[in-house]
Amino acid sequence: PSLRSFQPNGASEETLRCEIEELKRKDLALDQEIAQLLSEGYSLEELDKHISLLHEYNEIKDAGQMLLGKLAVIRGVTTKQLYPEYDLELSD
Repeated sequence: PSLRSFQPNGASEETLRCEIEELKRKDLALDQEIAQLLSEGYSLEELDKHISLLHEYNEIKDAGQMLLGKLAVIRGVTTKQLYPEYDLELSD
């Protein structure tokens, strides 16, 4: 099958090539960032654990935000108005 048969929403070959190049640049940047962290003494296991903990944190934070949103709807207020009641900072 040709590249054209896989193009979503009629995207051009040139658009797809640009997207591929951008992904390659991001991949290279991430590889460089990992190399930098390794050179600073971090281990791959430590980095993997940190990434795993960040994912877990984000999932818990998303659940908390969802609950705050539902509570705000029930009370007829904005989520922002609930923050002081639960000792949350707006940056949380």
